[in-house]
Amino acid sequence: MINDTFRTISAKAEGIFTEKRSKFIAIALPVTHIDEIKAYIEQYQKQYYDARHVCYAYMLGHERKDFRANDNGEPSGTAGKPILGQINSHELTNILIVVVRYFGGIKLGTSGLIQAYKAAAIEAIEAAEIIECTVDQEVEVAFEYPFMNDVMRIVKEEEPAIVSQSYDMDCIMRLRIRKSLMHKLCQRLEKVETLRFVEKPE
Repeated sequence: MINDTFRTISAKAEGIFTEKRSKFIAIALPVTHIDEIKAYIEQYQKQYYDARHVCYAYMLGHERKDFRANDNGEPSGTAGKPILGQINSHELTNILIVVVRYFGGIKLGTSGLIQAYKAAAIEAIEAAEIIECTVDQEVEVAFEYPFMNDVMRIVKEEEPAIVSQSYDMDCIMRLRIRKSLMHKLCQRLEKVETLRFVEKPE
């Protein structure tokens, strides 16, 4: 069975946690690329220039193998790691959580910091809408115009999204469908006369 779904958040969400006058502002953001993450981190570091720390953790990709936690000057393992821990325990990916700390004058100690960053991350996640997405793949095919009806019948029955189509000498069509349904779609398309695969997923 192909695992072709993953959980993420639909939109930006925020949460606030206060502990011994220290204020923790947590921002959860849906992301798909490392460049996006860098831009957000830069944005929040500028926006909260007067804060003591701007810590974060992120997870990317449906296989959940691309991740990072950053303490931004807090004692090692007290900020980024507990934020990442909450991303993991909620089984989320394609998410960045930034937690901004305004120091309230009272030190929280190592365990206090861990709890505070964890609580702030939970606040942001609970404020977010968690959605399930499918892992999709694309295939591109070329075929002669008289066989358009055969291809369109398969498209209607298997329900891939038509990403693009063009009609020159040949008809070229790019289709997108969830990973677990791709094999059946390709099997059916293979049987159409004159059809060839321009690009096929691994």
